[in-house]
Amino acid sequence: MYDMIIVGAGPAGLSAAIYGVRAGKSVLVLEADSYGGQIINTPEIENYPAIKHISGYDFATNLYEQAIDLGAEIKFEKVLEIKSENHEKKVITDSNQYDGKTIILATGAKSRTLGLDREKELVGRGVSYCATCDGGFFKGKEVAINGGGSTALEEALYLSSICAKVYLIHRRDSFRGEEKILQALREKQNVEFVLNSSIKELIGDNKIKGIVVQNIETGTKITIPISGLFIAIGQIPENGTFDNLINLDKGGYISATEDCKTNIEGIFVAGDTRTKRVRQLTTAASDGAVAALAASEYIG
Repeated sequence: MYDMIIVGAGPAGLSAAIYGVRAGKSVLVLEADSYGGQIINTPEIENYPAIKHISGYDFATNLYEQAIDLGAEIKFEKVLEIKSENHEKKVITDSNQYDGKTIILATGAKSRTLGLDREKELVGRGVSYCATCDGGFFKGKEVAINGGGSTALEEALYLSSICAKVYLIHRRDSFRGEEKILQALREKQNVEFVLNSSIKELIGDNKIKGIVVQNIETGTKITIPISGLFIAIGQIPENGTFDNLINLDKGGYISATEDCKTNIEGIFVAGDTRTKRVRQLTTAASDGAVAALAASEYIG
């Protein structure tokens, strides 16, 4: 019987593990793939407080080793089902079954991709899914952002303040995002709208150098030279395993308040997998701490 079973070994899950063991609780972390989550693919992190510069791999490895050194147990098994029975929880994986007093769900979310050839290969080499995270590497350069929601508009506005040129590419002729942000973009001299268009090809070998964009109505293709491409077409939370137990919002994220409590007593949530506005490395770590402390308080 573990005090805490944490599902997911990304920054939120590992931060929760650290706070859990420091609170004197027995902690098991279950991870289907590799530790670190999405951050492990980020070549450079420069926005985490007190750490001027570190690779995503090194950050994730340090966090992983810290959790183990403090006493957390980490197993690489895929969680198939969670059962809540009175004050005890059962977690069934592809290899075992574990009992716990509390559960912290920290499964994260994956960015939607364009599905283009070499897209994955060029991540960290000009292709990014987070302008707030990586935009600083493209100061004074020409970039493109693909998307039509508020997130895409906000990221385009941010990039316009540091980049020489920003191409905003959207497959429709109008945006779904907030009108106020859109109006601010229209007033920017270095922002160009490329509407009714989709990206068909990425150009570049070791790093991205351009994109081929096709107009959906005319079929005309143009090549746009850029140093960076930011893809903002949404995220996919990995919560399908829990949809029969935990309340999800319309986007598939786990509904929870800022105290990281779900609708099920003794089950908590942390990181990008929960309903929230800001999804950053710092907020994931913060959620992990909040969820672990809440779970510790629940256990008593």
